[in-house]
Amino acid sequence: MSELFLSINWNVSPDAFSIGSLTIRWYGILFSGAFIACYYAYKELLKHDKVPDDFAELSLTYMVLGTIIGARLGDCFFYNHEYYLQNPLEILFTWKGGLSSHGGAIGILIALYLLSRKVKKPYIWVLDRVVIVIGVAGFFIRTGNLMNSEIYGQATTLPWGFIFERNRETIPMHPTQIYEALYYALTYLTLRYVYRKLDNRPKPYLIFGMFLIMVFVFRFCIEFIKNLHDSALEDKILSALGLNMGQFLSIPFIILGVIMLVVSRKQLQPAAEPDKPVHVHHKPKPKHVEKQANNKPQHKKHHKKK
Repeated sequence: MSELFLSINWNVSPDAFSIGSLTIRWYGILFSGAFIACYYAYKELLKHDKVPDDFAELSLTYMVLGTIIGARLGDCFFYNHEYYLQNPLEILFTWKGGLSSHGGAIGILIALYLLSRKVKKPYIWVLDRVVIVIGVAGFFIRTGNLMNSEIYGQATTLPWGFIFERNRETIPMHPTQIYEALYYALTYLTLRYVYRKLDNRPKPYLIFGMFLIMVFVFRFCIEFIKNLHDSALEDKILSALGLNMGQFLSIPFIILGVIMLVVSRKQLQPAAEPDKPVHVHHKPKPKHVEKQANNKPQHKKHHKKK
């Protein structure tokens, strides 16, 4: 079989369409679509829970802000900290840099903590549900990376290797964007299945722990076939520990996931149902009021004798 049939030539334009001088890129469409899809997936997930009508919209707002801010700061300081410490204003120039998934994860954790305070729900109750639909967002975003011909892997001889012509590649590379996109979709389906299987009442920490282990163990492994970033800090970590930045940052999340599963096993009761009706407890009447009521004179009716 010729080499032509052992690879896929990828030369898709990152631009979807243009309106005058405004160019709309596939990545922007898919990034926006990620959160729209998350919104509908989250509403479907919570259809058996009694939550406020605007809970899904509020969760989406916090997730978007947490993801963008965290991912941007993560990329700036995990991979290019020396440059951005000297040019801090360029942190705001999102079109000049990238986004870090590990930074996005940290941003989401902080945002969901703030959300739990606002809606007066336990932090872990929010985490155990929101992380289920993060896989939906991951699928769309990694597909956007594919359309941008970015964040792909090393050379491969596998028949599905992609030749990213727009980056002047001449040999097949691992399309790690596709690997990650499919795995994120599998993560969503698995966690949703577990959530439904447990009658929408998982033990606290269970779903969150499963999410951390599933996502970051996979991320740790796939880094072996991904290209390194051009980062002085990553070079130092690689020479000292033999790990790249993505693997190094995944380790704390994996450890946290194991801790969450251990804690979950020790929970005696499943998570309290959020949809239990609220019982209004009436204050008992003071004793002196009851006494006065009992001592109230009874007026007898006098009937005239005929």
